[in-house]
Amino acid sequence: MPLVPFFIHMIDNIGRVRAHHRTERIMNSLPLAIQKDIGWPGAAEACSTPMYIAARNSLGIRPGKG
Repeated sequence: MPLVPFFIHMIDNIGRVRAHHRTERIMNSLPLAIQKDIGWPGAAEACSTPMYIAARNSLGIRPGKG
């Protein structure tokens, strides 16, 4: 019965990969400011892009207050 441990291992890996991708989807759906606050990778660079700054300013958020 050497196949049983193999299948158990594969099922465990599939579960871990699904949980990892679900976490990434949830974190990426958060606003960039919150991602930056919690230290999500890549959020700090995205918050400094001209498009993000323009969107913040169009919402009435002034630089240094957001």
